Amino acid sequence: MVRLRAQRRHVRERRRRVRRPDHLPEEEAEAVSTLHPTVEKAQALIELDRYDQALALLAGRLAEDPGDLRAWVKIGYCHLGQERPKDATAAADEALRLAPEDYGALRLRAQAMVRDNGWLKVQPVLRELIRVAPHDSFAHAMLADAVWREALVRYGQESGARHLTAEAIDRVTREAADLAMEALRLGPEDIYAHEIAHRIASTAGNGTVSDMLDEAILRIDPHHAEALARQTRKAARAPGVGATEAAELYADALAAEPNSADMRDQLDHATYRLLRGTRWLALLCVGLAGAMVDLFPAADRPAPELPIPVGQRLWFLFIMGVIWAFGAWRRYSRLRAGVQLNVRSLVRRGRWARIVLAQAAWAMACALLIAEIPWTDRAVPQLLFWAGLVPTAATIWFDKKKSR
Repeated sequence: MVRLRAQRRHVRERRRRVRRPDHLPEEEAEAVSTLHPTVEKAQALIELDRYDQALALLAGRLAEDPGDLRAWVKIGYCHLGQERPKDATAAADEALRLAPEDYGALRLRAQAMVRDNGWLKVQPVLRELIRVAPHDSFAHAMLADAVWREALVRYGQESGARHLTAEAIDRVTREAADLAMEALRLGPEDIYAHEIAHRIASTAGNGTVSDMLDEAILRIDPHHAEALARQTRKAARAPGVGATEAAELYADALAAEPNSADMRDQLDHATYRLLRGTRWLALLCVGLAGAMVDLFPAADRPAPELPIPVGQRLWFLFIMGVIWAFGAWRRYSRLRAGVQLNVRSLVRRGRWARIVLAQAAWAMACALLIAEIPWTDRAVPQLLFWAGLVPTAATIWFDKKKSR
């Protein structure tokens, strides 16, 4: 119960700090006006996502006073919370009829249009919102978002190109970038402003600015899923980072943001890369077994006599044990608990993960049969050698893309 309450407080804190057009933001400008007690109760219910109860209260309030501007705005946010943008637009229109320059009503109208796929039509409302509240960072950030989207659509329609050329990047994103920079100046702690600036910088291919914005986002909100995913992915894909380190990076990111589907997918990919390594160990054992028996003797050197002595076969068992102890078990035992759990989970969930382990087991079985049976002829061991080597090596080549 204590943990659940802490999670709810964390969610409410993030809602207060992360202001985006698809969330229900605080309406700071509305604080200057006195809310009716019924509207205050409805606002408390909205913060708890109890929209039906809030709507019932607000409907009763409007029956008493149809001109309660704040009640209309709250009704609009209830409809947004219930994914009914058209009803939210109607509520915003009623509020704007009462007060055409009201900040809360204009903001609700813009958000309702965006929820109704109206990014290409929302600019006039946002410019009016900026005129009413010129120092509001959220309005500037949302306008930057709308200008950026419309500029990309217009460029694609006019040029027929699917990708921006280097010459067109500055021209297409200039106004949106200026608006985003203004939003950052007005709201240096506004997550949404940072997100839009990052999106524009990424479009322009400016990796340095994108990284700086990600770091700023994570400073404000250490649990920001998208920034955390981008930074973790960059670190995991850096040169010299192996599968083990990559898996642990993704596991750390998931510990900070457990609901990130992208990080779960990336952790599965890194875990799959770890499992792929078992096939290389098995192939190494197949090769050593073939070398011990000398399956393909050359004409200029004598081949060892068959059967191979028992001592040599036992020595080969020891060598294979060392290979697996240091190449697999020691590596697995040093993984963090979260990565170990994901290894077992992926084996249960993933068909290719089970195929990888089955192929490693098959190759090891062939290696053991080659090395431990006292063969008197090389024909059967040669067949086992190719049976253990070819299918496994061919599949390694086939699923190479899965390890990326």
